[in-house]
Amino acid sequence: MENPDVIILGAGAAGLMCAISAGQRGRRVLLLEHTAQAGSKILISGGGRCNFTNREIRADRFISANPHFCKSVLAQYTAVDFVALVQKHDIAFHEKTLGQLFCDGSARQVVAMLLAEAEAAGVDLRLGHSIAEVSRDTAFRVETSHGSFSAPALVLATGGLSIPKMGATGMAHGIAQHFGLPLVTPRPGLVPLTFGGDELALMEPLAGVALEVQARAGKQGFREGMLFTHRGLSGPAILQASSYWQAGEPLTVNLLPGQDARALLLARKAARPKAEGKTVLGEMLPSRLAAALAERHLPPRIMAEVPDKALHQLGALLNHWKLQPDGTEGFFKAEVTLGGVDTAALNQRDCQARDVPGLFVIGEAVDVTGWLGGYNFQWAWSSGWAAGQAV
Repeated sequence: MENPDVIILGAGAAGLMCAISAGQRGRRVLLLEHTAQAGSKILISGGGRCNFTNREIRADRFISANPHFCKSVLAQYTAVDFVALVQKHDIAFHEKTLGQLFCDGSARQVVAMLLAEAEAAGVDLRLGHSIAEVSRDTAFRVETSHGSFSAPALVLATGGLSIPKMGATGMAHGIAQHFGLPLVTPRPGLVPLTFGGDELALMEPLAGVALEVQARAGKQGFREGMLFTHRGLSGPAILQASSYWQAGEPLTVNLLPGQDARALLLARKAARPKAEGKTVLGEMLPSRLAAALAERHLPPRIMAEVPDKALHQLGALLNHWKLQPDGTEGFFKAEVTLGGVDTAALNQRDCQARDVPGLFVIGEAVDVTGWLGGYNFQWAWSSGWAAGQAV
């Protein structure tokens, strides 16, 4: 394409949506992707079925140094709008827990839908174009492995640092800084937590054990599934809490959410005095976890011989298990990147840089990170759409 109106770097969720939005307005759009596949992270999302949005999208379920920044963009292009696009393409979908919407079939249907919309909008998509340099004089100039391109508008949609094996890089952050935009320090989000010492000694043999818990980090708590791993803890509840966890802070886990563990244990002692402690615990928790906790926290006696004090202490642990993570599994396992281009440098309506007219930053590259469950895809669709309406 000669003389494009806008160059978009990154053909992921945000970049494709931005290209569609701009192309439908008659803008000449050049979309450059450094890998050989558009929408790579879409394809692996939701176990290959793409959790493409959530029915309960709310601004308070996004993390940012400016919690109000995302409101305008999310209001312009909503979950209802994206669902309408999915229905237009006859893609069957279903709702799972907590408002999460998934394809009945494959995530490839969502990528095919976006590519079809982009083609209909006249978007010039070029794959395998590595970016060597970006500069600006009278226009933005992009040097690639296949030549140079220039346009009066440039959109950074290359994502964050999460899942480098899918081609993730810090390119958007580097280009933004080159143009003077500040960063909120990036860190892994929606990521498994790791442990050491005595805590890991308990968790490692339990790898594969899963149960519903309430996990809390800071002021946020999430009641969902938890999974023990060889390195610590994962599962939806832990991934959610990880985005609010700060290094050095504790994580608390309620292994029996909605139940008073002390009262349960005392009642079982009265009702089943001859039962072993691990047997009673096994009626409340997965058997391997019950056996491990009983070995550590109960004397090897029948319930009638276990002091009430020991049951009180175990009950307190079951409802308020205080743990000390030693870190996370990093960007390699993180589903998203927390932090990114500081929203203070962007216009909240269209994500355009306040001091660099024509430069836009969208999607995961921005300091806006949603909860697990389709929120981050909706931010990609919404921010891409808003920028596409302004370029």
